[in-house]
Amino acid sequence: MRTSIGERLTGLVTGALLVVGALCATAPPAQAYDPDPSVSTHYRDTDTCPCSGGDLTDPFDGTSFAYDAGGTAVKMELSDAGWFVGKVEFHPYDEKLWVYDTRNDGDTFYAAVGYSSGGTYHDLGTFSAPGTSETVDLTVKDFDIPEGAYVDITLYDGAGRTDYIAAARGTGGAVA
Repeated sequence: MRTSIGERLTGLVTGALLVVGALCATAPPAQAYDPDPSVSTHYRDTDTCPCSGGDLTDPFDGTSFAYDAGGTAVKMELSDAGWFVGKVEFHPYDEKLWVYDTRNDGDTFYAAVGYSSGGTYHDLGTFSAPGTSETVDLTVKDFDIPEGAYVDITLYDGAGRTDYIAAARGTGGAVA
């Protein structure tokens, strides 16, 4: 069976369009850190606060923790190839989580947060900075965590709590 040049050309064009469509439909996911960022974790017993400076200082806004009896504050700094790419802070006073993305590199990280109290674990969700074109992107979450509860912060490179980076544990305090 012979096919005309027009039929062959139509077949080639149709095939090319199918390939282009498949490529567009399977666009690559957002870039992921490879290797994962390194993390420096700093803890403060908020019985001895207010506290700031020293290893709490960073190039964006520094960090200070308020007095909160029985609390343990956490600051996690993320670096990639020598670049400061973000930080996560847990402040026992008012039980706030601060998530900063400090590098417009097409990637972000995710902080999964939960707490243990009364023999039960409570998952508070996964949070990230909004990912705008601003130099510093920031998300602040205000929780209602019971006094003395252990607060777990786990950092991931993937939105679905995939590609574990690091974890830390703070403690919710009670203002005396």
